[in-house]
Amino acid sequence: MATGKIIKALSGFYYVQNESGIFQCRARGNFRKRSIKPLVGDEVEFEAENHTDGYVMDVFERKNELNRPPIANVDQALLVFSATEPDFSSLLLDRFLVHVEVHDIKPIIVISKMDLINDMEAANLYEYKQSYEQMGYRVIFTSTVEPKGLGDVVSVLNERVTVVAGQSGVGKSSLLNALISGLNMETNEISTHLGRGKHTTRHVELIPFGGGLVADTPGFSSLDFIHLEADELSLQFPEMRERVADCKFRGCTHTSEPGCAVKAALEQKEIFTFRYEHYLQFLDEIKSQKRRY
Repeated sequence: MATGKIIKALSGFYYVQNESGIFQCRARGNFRKRSIKPLVGDEVEFEAENHTDGYVMDVFERKNELNRPPIANVDQALLVFSATEPDFSSLLLDRFLVHVEVHDIKPIIVISKMDLINDMEAANLYEYKQSYEQMGYRVIFTSTVEPKGLGDVVSVLNERVTVVAGQSGVGKSSLLNALISGLNMETNEISTHLGRGKHTTRHVELIPFGGGLVADTPGFSSLDFIHLEADELSLQFPEMRERVADCKFRGCTHTSEPGCAVKAALEQKEIFTFRYEHYLQFLDEIKSQKRRY
């Protein structure tokens, strides 16, 4: 039997790629009994006599997986946010960051449409850029006019499996169209009534690029924290994670406990106030969810 990677899943078929080409396969019948569903990004064992009639026989162990979008073995997430239309939101960005950090996926922040804002708005976003870079994140500015910022994006995509995600209407598909010649991925304008774009991508597909693979997804349709425990939340904030071991009490929530290293860093302005406020908001949300369930 051969091995390969699932690069697309559509209408019950799995398209498996290896050095011999792409094979159209169905999943073996006993996957359902074993509660296994092959995902795009899976390394699999398959059996095929030709390129249009094969079966996925086994799925190898995953290093990570996402449910929405359904994809596995992701190295990094390109989180695309726009400077305007829709306006940049650090709260929403931090929600995305927690969502990918908990899956051990490296986030890269891209802020698009920088050419559509005024100098004061740009200065505000440069401050955010410096803040996130101080936390250890890579931040890239792009514009609607090529090629500003595209070279930086290309440099982080090479040799990696990357998910492209972000709020609707921020230009994810436009960015990929600019990067990958001939892709022609469908894009939509922002709805002036709703202030957001329509989802234009309806399935997950890995697109070869620079020796790596890029997935354009329908976006994270769920950004809740239902699978995250309250005492795990601070570990998804790098600037808090490095200080947790110095807290006086194990399981410190960094709210009112004495001897809290995170609160001490906050007072010393080593942790940004907006990040701590977002942490508190997410913590309250997690606790509320646990009470409901």
